[in-house]
Amino acid sequence: MSLKTVKFGGTSLCDADHFRMAADIILSDPSRRLVVPSAPGKRSKEDTKVTDLLYECYRLSREGTTEAFDSCYRVVRDRYCAIIKGLGMSFDISGELDYVREAILHRSGRDYAASRGEYLNSLIMAKYLGFDFIDAENVILFGDDGTLDFARTEAALKDELSRHERAVIPGFYGQMPNGTVRTFSRGGSDITGSIVAAASGSDLYENWTDVSGFMMADPRIVKGALVIKEITYRELRELSYMGATVLHEDAIFPVRQAGIPINIRNTLDPSAPGTMIVGEADSFDKKHIITGIAGKKGFSVITIEHHLMNSQIGFGRKVLEAIEENGLSFEHLPSGIDTMGVILSTAAIAGKRERLISSLTHSVHPDSLSIEDGIALIAVVGRGMVKSKGVAARVFRSVSDAGVNIRMIDQGSSELNIILGVDEEDFETAVSAIYREFVS
Repeated sequence: MSLKTVKFGGTSLCDADHFRMAADIILSDPSRRLVVPSAPGKRSKEDTKVTDLLYECYRLSREGTTEAFDSCYRVVRDRYCAIIKGLGMSFDISGELDYVREAILHRSGRDYAASRGEYLNSLIMAKYLGFDFIDAENVILFGDDGTLDFARTEAALKDELSRHERAVIPGFYGQMPNGTVRTFSRGGSDITGSIVAAASGSDLYENWTDVSGFMMADPRIVKGALVIKEITYRELRELSYMGATVLHEDAIFPVRQAGIPINIRNTLDPSAPGTMIVGEADSFDKKHIITGIAGKKGFSVITIEHHLMNSQIGFGRKVLEAIEENGLSFEHLPSGIDTMGVILSTAAIAGKRERLISSLTHSVHPDSLSIEDGIALIAVVGRGMVKSKGVAARVFRSVSDAGVNIRMIDQGSSELNIILGVDEEDFETAVSAIYREFVS
């Protein structure tokens, strides 16, 4: 019998109606035997996520304002009671809610407070489905440095899962060696789902959210952007790095290592196939060629000019050493015969500009050196690009025809992507132009 690990995001479990839809999806396929829930998300734009409420409860508990704390925690309590009532369950969760309240008040820790959103939601989900409950605290294990201890976690999960045919495991948190609760960064339930899928040897990791898959471009920029049907892990990595977010970036590694595909699905449209993320794929959509477009603003370019730079051995090394000495990492290195550009995050160099200029001046004695802000980077990604002629020309022409000046061009030897640098005010125009060129 095949095995699927299914993770549901907070929007998919925000209230009883969504909870019921998620449960129907799980029970409609007998292979969906391992379930990883998030905490309840927003029910509307004006609403507050339960995790954010719990962070606020923690803050109020430290300020000693019991009345304000109780008011905040009452909202948390009401959210879970409303879900249970809406599902028509006779499940009494009051004891758990009381315990969590007392634990937060008695300084259990910020991570503990935040983790209770997933914990309580998973108790309800397990009861509603009739599945076993496995506390992530016992199977998701961190090291002393606060990073996931994958070897110990995998062993603990395999041992525990062998005792359960069907189980619900809360996302987002685990346990430190000293017994305290530790959470992943926000969105960390994706990571838990991936770890469970890998440790269980699942055939598929389904990640259910509120979108019908990974879009070819940001739908806030390109209205009606198409869903990517199939994308490789390498392509996903390129797009995610440039700002396209559907999955937590760290959620990719465990399943990629195990050779398990990920299927991004929409809880509100379960018949939609979504996006399949796979290890390798030989075929590609010949109508579109590119897989997706992503980008982000907030970059600066350091331009260094030096006559006969290309003949000076070690010039580039000295530049990068100066960058490193200032605790910075670079994004791209566009260069010419007598010029070298270094693209860095504008936020990263804040407060370090003068020191950085001094370091570079001392290291390479440039003829001129300048830092320019307001740069946006755009990545055009696709495994089909290497097999198709004229892709770069089409990208550059579409941007030029839209009246946008290209400030930087970078293409890796794998020809998996083309990176463009444009002025921030031209970012949306350029993304839309490239999309129109390749998606008719």
